[in-house]
Amino acid sequence: MSFVQINGANFRVHFQAVSPKMLLKALLLPSQNTLTSCPVGETGANSIWAPPKFSTSRGGLCKTKHSSKSLCLRTGNGAITKKAHGIGEEDGVIIVDHGSRRKESNLMLNEFVAMFREKTGYPIVEPAHMELAEPSIRDAFGLCVHQGANRVIVSPFFLFPGRHWHQDIPSLTAEAAKEHPGVSYIITAPLGLHELLVDVVNDRIKHCLNQVAGDADECAACAGTGKCKLY
Repeated sequence: MSFVQINGANFRVHFQAVSPKMLLKALLLPSQNTLTSCPVGETGANSIWAPPKFSTSRGGLCKTKHSSKSLCLRTGNGAITKKAHGIGEEDGVIIVDHGSRRKESNLMLNEFVAMFREKTGYPIVEPAHMELAEPSIRDAFGLCVHQGANRVIVSPFFLFPGRHWHQDIPSLTAEAAKEHPGVSYIITAPLGLHELLVDVVNDRIKHCLNQVAGDADECAACAGTGKCKLY
């Protein structure tokens, strides 16, 4: 056991030994490796820092409901006291796109949000349109708070950081937050130059070519439009 000082408070630190065999197993299975998450609470003077625990089950490290990495403070009686980062039960996520006058386009965001919610397991996820359609950012912010969120994470469903990310979304979110004092928020980066987008674009190209050749059905984006064809 060792003692460290953080912000003037003393903490007892326990270092957990990990066998080489367990560590090697964790490294060989990176896709399943996550760290144990912890609920939010208050820290005390006798808090003990608890390192993420390794599991001997297949997958290497302990897995969490939301697969988020976090460090925790544990009180002397063993209670978890603080989460450093990650999505928690009192976090709300807003997926916001531009918005369209075309109803079908707006409904696709609802479908994506449903897919996102199911895959991540996040408890509070709401769609929003920046303009031209409802629900607005203000509407979605309020729904998140109504469901118990005390922090709102606004994730722009935009490809690159243009004016909407720099100005419009921050302005609209700030206005929405004024109606909910004490609720913090963050606006994340747009999709940007992410490696996985290469796979998404390549998959879309291949599917459309297969559809034109008669080897695949129209995708959800093209269905009924007749747009996916050779000219």
